[in-house]
Amino acid sequence: MDLKWSPEEQAFEAEVRDFLQTSLTPDLQRAGRLSTSVYADHHASMKWQEILVAKGWAAPHWAPEHGGTDWTVAQHYIWNRERIAAGAPGLSPMGISMVAYVIMKYGTPEQQQFFLPRILSGEIFFCQGYSEPGSGSDLASLQTSAVEDGDDLIINGQKVWTTHASEANWIFALVRTSKEGRPQQGITFLLIDMTTPGVEVRPFTMSSGEQIQNAVFFTDVRVPKANVMGEIDRGWSVAKYLLEFERGGNAYAPALKARADAIARHAAETIGSDGQPLIDDPVFATKLARARIRADVLEIMELRLLSAADGDGSVGALSSMMKIMGTELAGTLTELTMEAAGDRGLVYQPHATMPGGPVPRHTPPADGYVSGEEWHALAPLRYMNERAGPIYAGSNEIQRNIIAKQVLGL
Repeated sequence: MDLKWSPEEQAFEAEVRDFLQTSLTPDLQRAGRLSTSVYADHHASMKWQEILVAKGWAAPHWAPEHGGTDWTVAQHYIWNRERIAAGAPGLSPMGISMVAYVIMKYGTPEQQQFFLPRILSGEIFFCQGYSEPGSGSDLASLQTSAVEDGDDLIINGQKVWTTHASEANWIFALVRTSKEGRPQQGITFLLIDMTTPGVEVRPFTMSSGEQIQNAVFFTDVRVPKANVMGEIDRGWSVAKYLLEFERGGNAYAPALKARADAIARHAAETIGSDGQPLIDDPVFATKLARARIRADVLEIMELRLLSAADGDGSVGALSSMMKIMGTELAGTLTELTMEAAGDRGLVYQPHATMPGGPVPRHTPPADGYVSGEEWHALAPLRYMNERAGPIYAGSNEIQRNIIAKQVLGL
């Protein structure tokens, strides 16, 4: 694997940088900078998606016939690295980076023609209905029921931790259509219009002050069987295919390396207890160096994986390895950021991330103001958010079991 950019790749890099410089407004950069998770401010994210659609870069991993690009692995890497470095807000992954691949593989031509262009344009905005109050990592135990009634399925039950359900107008959900045999054999993958009578969304307020997560209730919700992905009772394979993209379909390393660089800058400006810059403290410097080494290793593994999977559209069980390494390293970096923030990191200031909220420096802590620098206010919010990383998309304990079984043959 040659890591040197060719002249063509260098030209593409210059094109990407020019596009980002001219297209990213200060408001969009602020939304990307202040995001406490992979989910940026919804309105900013959709505005950025609109800009990317006009450029043809909203879904570069999609097949060209569906609106994607024919980029090489190197071009995909350059795009991810440069957009992160420029502070671009992220796009919600549920539609473009997750269910779209399911529709491409399992959807009928009619389903592909209806959903894919609307996902790309943002007209259809998906959320994910997997977890339930009693079914998280043990997803096969889900109980939301779907009973056949003519050409429809009637849905009753509840989903929980449903990201962006309050903004979404569609949800892809796993529902139980049979209780016969093994639990995995009676599950169906279903696309549900959120405006259908009987769908109720109740938001949760997170520790960051945001309302990203929600509970979704279904009461006698009537959904056409035409919205089934694949076959009734055979949705478990569809769900596992989607999870490959949720866990490891996108590269973690570029964002993690950018975080490590930011920590180094902050630590150089932070005076430690010995009166010297924190970056000069050998203990802190060693911890940061180890984190950077892990990010470098992850980057090489991701490049190899992307290269091997180029054109195949599936990353298989190795997505579990990427998920483990990426989420655990993200948690480590938030711990180092908290250490660099010191006492400032103990102040709970969720208003710092609110759209349009002022973030002046060194002002008295009060409504609309932030004590300390912007990154001080963000440090505890990101720290709390990253505690969920090893749990969501299947806990890292489950991922290690998958690797042990499918890769190591244990």
